[in-house]
Amino acid sequence: MDKHYQNIVILTGAGISAESGLSTFRSENGLWNNHPVEDVATIEAFERNPEYVHEFYNEMRPELFAAKPNPAHLAITKLQQEYKNSNINIITQNVDVLHEKAGNKNVYHIHGQINQIVCLNCGHVFETWSDVHSDDECEYCHTKGLLKPNIVFFGESLLYMDTVEYLLQNCDLFLSVGTSGVVYPAAGFVQVAYLNGARTCEFNLEKTSNNYMFAEHIEGPAGKTLPAFVDELLKK
Repeated sequence: MDKHYQNIVILTGAGISAESGLSTFRSENGLWNNHPVEDVATIEAFERNPEYVHEFYNEMRPELFAAKPNPAHLAITKLQQEYKNSNINIITQNVDVLHEKAGNKNVYHIHGQINQIVCLNCGHVFETWSDVHSDDECEYCHTKGLLKPNIVFFGESLLYMDTVEYLLQNCDLFLSVGTSGVVYPAAGFVQVAYLNGARTCEFNLEKTSNNYMFAEHIEGPAGKTLPAFVDELLKK
């Protein structure tokens, strides 16, 4: 299709990070990085045993800090830098910062970020790669014991959803990369984009459960398929 796209939205999931060596933390048996979800990823768990929850994310942080972006992330960088006169935004379900490491711009982490802490007293969010403990003090309001990983726990509202809705309603090209198409509301983003006239493409190792919503299916490792797609788009 020889068309210049003005508003591109790229949705990314665990599959794009897997090619950088990061596990897809939520497994089929409901475990979150080998821990029961209800023990480490709910607000009830945090209220019940905040130190245990902090230790879980403290252990995860070094792995995500060390991870390096792969060719799929770098293809997005190339697209943002070379595809002129277009707004290109990324909605990611991932809590890692591989997009940022690759130089990607306009990244919206709807599930939060592993390198951020939020104070439940004053609401300030600050970055850290260091260990966090349940009795730590907020550097803004100096309240102790109310710091929480800035990760969206199950049952909490996703972040940036007003912005996400606007981007989806106004995009003319929607790319879904490495996401299962199972978890809502992200699994429904393609439908919003499609109903508003966007071209819709999915990049995955296999067709997803919501594949019928996509006009195009590109199967294979995103580190190979996405760079090829970007190169073709830049030619046009």
